[in-house]
Amino acid sequence: MTAVSRLSAPELLACADELADLLADTVDGGASVGFLAPLDRAAALSWWKDRADAVSSGHLAVWVARTEGRLLGTVSLAFPDKPNSRHRAELVKLMVHRAGRGRGLGRTLLTTAEQAAAAAGVTLLHLDTETDSLAESLYRSAGWTRLGAIPDYAATPSGELRPTTIFYKRVGTGASAQATGAGRSTG
Repeated sequence: MTAVSRLSAPELLACADELADLLADTVDGGASVGFLAPLDRAAALSWWKDRADAVSSGHLAVWVARTEGRLLGTVSLAFPDKPNSRHRAELVKLMVHRAGRGRGLGRTLLTTAEQAAAAAGVTLLHLDTETDSLAESLYRSAGWTRLGAIPDYAATPSGELRPTTIFYKRVGTGASAQATGAGRSTG
């Protein structure tokens, strides 16, 4: 059984080691999530710990998926801080450990983030992902709209420049009433 939970800043810090292991596995597995291989474990740990302030302030929401107590996945929503953009959020760092793939964890995490965004008053989500990746097919099958691709956008973990595809998805209802970002949790 898989349990998905949203992390507070202290909880994020408490499981930073597990999140660093997940990040390292994701990069080692070839996923383009912003890091080059080999990813130094200390750098991965530092990166996660540096997210705690954003979680504490409510600018970042992080969920983890655990199966039989083992952390096998994560997803985050990054919330803008500008008044004219509080109706939207960016889906970031959807990662599933190679040992947890093929179990629907990616879909579960994606659905969790989408539902939480709508509950927080967000009406528009956006993301970017490596073109022709497995993640791209997940987003398409989940009803995300492909906006286009940017060539040579980011380097893969091996250093090869690859295009990225931009997606968006409308969530929730009543966009004008929700533009204030009401309902967003800060911790």
